[in-house]
Amino acid sequence: MTSFWLALSAAFKWSFGFFDLTANVLNWILFLVATGFFCYWCYILVVTLGAQKDKDYHSPTEGKHPYYDPKIYKNEG
Repeated sequence: MTSFWLALSAAFKWSFGFFDLTANVLNWILFLVATGFFCYWCYILVVTLGAQKDKDYHSPTEGKHPYYDPKIYKNEG
């Protein structure tokens, strides 16, 4: 019976090491994805909106999706 508990202990030790490795790999993947998003955000800020170009920038959805649309919200008074 002791060998069973020793085998079970070895399995638990292996599984915890596996989960530790998996979490480490997942952490690096998420870090690289977040770094990519940050670099893209910096690129948009510098290239698209930098050097006073933000004054000439017009959003493609500006005016098409108003916050208050009178056709949707009617005065029911």
